[in-house]
Amino acid sequence: MSKVDGNPRMQISNAKLAVIKFGSAILTNDGEGLATEAIRGWVEQIVSLRQSGVNVILVSSGAVAEGMKRLGMDHRPHAIHELQAAAAVGQTGLVQAYEACFSRHQLHTAQILLTHDDLSNRQRYLNARSAIRTLLEMGVVPIVNENDTVAIDEIRLGDNDTLAALVANLIEADLLVILTDQQGMYDADPRSNPEAQLLQQVEADDPQLDQMAGAVSGVLGRGGMETKVKAARLAARSGTATIIAPGRVDGVLVQIFQQQMVGTLFLPGQQQLVARKRWLLGQLQMCGSLVVDGGAANVLRGSGRSLLAVGIRSVEGRFQRGDLVSLKTEKGEEVARGLVNYSAEDIRKIAGQSSDRIEGLLGYVDEEEVVHRDNMVVIQQR
Repeated sequence: MSKVDGNPRMQISNAKLAVIKFGSAILTNDGEGLATEAIRGWVEQIVSLRQSGVNVILVSSGAVAEGMKRLGMDHRPHAIHELQAAAAVGQTGLVQAYEACFSRHQLHTAQILLTHDDLSNRQRYLNARSAIRTLLEMGVVPIVNENDTVAIDEIRLGDNDTLAALVANLIEADLLVILTDQQGMYDADPRSNPEAQLLQQVEADDPQLDQMAGAVSGVLGRGGMETKVKAARLAARSGTATIIAPGRVDGVLVQIFQQQMVGTLFLPGQQQLVARKRWLLGQLQMCGSLVVDGGAANVLRGSGRSLLAVGIRSVEGRFQRGDLVSLKTEKGEEVARGLVNYSAEDIRKIAGQSSDRIEGLLGYVDEEEVVHRDNMVVIQQR
């Protein structure tokens, strides 16, 4: 485990923009609906943070769990249409609970429903960022959730840990707080290993975290510690620190901003990416893949240079110019991702060829590069 020197938690007191994610495990009373008293307590802490100059965006789970309770379901449904129905019913109760608590402090809330698809479209991405920033300027508390009612892929594969990290990247937050039913991250599973030790602060890209995280998830939620580690790494791309903390501890949010040793702090520990490359890195759905040879992979990793046709071995999938693709080795390891200058059909014709042959093979030439470095982000190897 890599060492972290000094007291990085002192920097948290300077945070002015934070994303706070609430998981289903702490938002619900073991499947018996929303924990309204707990929500009231968190809201009071958020009000206190706002009074000290910290702007807060909430990312909240709980809609499906609340919908299950209202519809009399005793277990999380598997059918997509039933999940959509539960989300639609529960979203009303979830927003009502937050609105009722914040209105006691003369604060307005705003509901923002997003899908990963919204964040993969550059124009909608920028629109979402502008909307959230405007709400904060107006003194409104934005409450973000996945649009589970219509987003089939998000219900099957998504999780609000990832969404919270994407929102942190979107608004360039200083801090991401993920509140859960655990004390933080341990070096082993504390439920099966009584000697497991709580990790107080780590570097987000430490490769040892993968083995420690596992993939355990709860009955109501979709994300385990593994998704939280991935979220911390995603948030780190914008220089955002992440804290995984126990949501049921009294005054946990105030404690965090008072630099107390609560939960696990994940430090970015790497160079901050520019906004466009953060957007590229945040995309979860690729239109296809380009398999590159060893030399091209080394050049991409070492200097982040553009990908030329000569370094491409094969093409996977069907895509058009401007689509997002994954660049990977012949062993399947992702090296980078970026926007292509040619369609899959055309790249198959020029793969392995020098750039000066593109016009002869295609009858035209748009760019010498298949993927330009300005439209590409290298995946950090851990």
